[in-house]
Amino acid sequence: MKHSHPEYQYLDLMGDIMDHGTWKVSHSTGVKLKSVFGRMCRYDLSQGFPLLTTKKVFSRGVIHELLWFLSGSSNIKYLVDNNVHIWDEWAYKKYEWAVADGKARAMTLEAFMEKAQSDKAFLKQWGELGPVYGVQWRRWPVDHKKTVDQLGWAIEKIKKYPMKKHFVISAWNAGCIYEMSGSHAASMVIAPCHTMFHINITDDKLSLLLYQRSADLFLGVPFNIASYALLTMIIAQVTGYKPGEFVHVFGDVHIYENHFDQCKEQLTRKPRPFPTMKINPKKKNIDDFVFEDFTLENYDPYPPIKGDITVVGGF
Repeated sequence: MKHSHPEYQYLDLMGDIMDHGTWKVSHSTGVKLKSVFGRMCRYDLSQGFPLLTTKKVFSRGVIHELLWFLSGSSNIKYLVDNNVHIWDEWAYKKYEWAVADGKARAMTLEAFMEKAQSDKAFLKQWGELGPVYGVQWRRWPVDHKKTVDQLGWAIEKIKKYPMKKHFVISAWNAGCIYEMSGSHAASMVIAPCHTMFHINITDDKLSLLLYQRSADLFLGVPFNIASYALLTMIIAQVTGYKPGEFVHVFGDVHIYENHFDQCKEQLTRKPRPFPTMKINPKKKNIDDFVFEDFTLENYDPYPPIKGDITVVGGF
């Protein structure tokens, strides 16, 4: 019998990878993982906000990170100022590149972050991640002369021509990826995992499809689901539509070996009702949202399950 709760899409995918995934090895860390290729999940946003309940998800971090993306920023300062540290390791990774190039002195991650939090000049210089997601969404670089606001363009086009099929926002910019650009200075610190999204209007509803080329199912995907579901709701509000579906398409979706025990624990848990996310209805401009515009109601998850992040980088 097929489970009715939409969270089972995630749990069933987890079980599929654990039982049938192909063994692979991360080239840069040596960490083993199990992987499958080409999967899809769908979340009807009229049925609740898809914040997983079988473990507590860091919802405050989801909101702050998305606002950071929407701002078009390439620096972790906003996140650090709001006590969100999910990108700290990536800023440190870029700093390590500078150390390897003889442009900075070696220090631990702990010392790096302590200095970043106490020294504004240091954070301004070393909190830069390169042209990551928000930059590509809002300030895609063109010929070093101008930038393109992909998301702003899509929103204005949707208001005028909702039936068009080209509302695509890409974070995959080959000229900003080190393996192709060959320049640490010009590249983003990680090749985009959530690669591109496509917005669609059907009747009075706005839906969004994300293609994610690489997906860490245990740690990253719960965050990605909530983030892009919230993005769908925000874009729907500013364009005058009801939220439709968030469709999550995966390329390589995997579980790292050091997360297997955590996944086994999560698979013993039965999903609870999804919460409700409320957005300040007065906000109609994509650039006007602040953290206080979002209210999460009736979230009753199981306790969090901890797992170490695998900072693999590159491809």
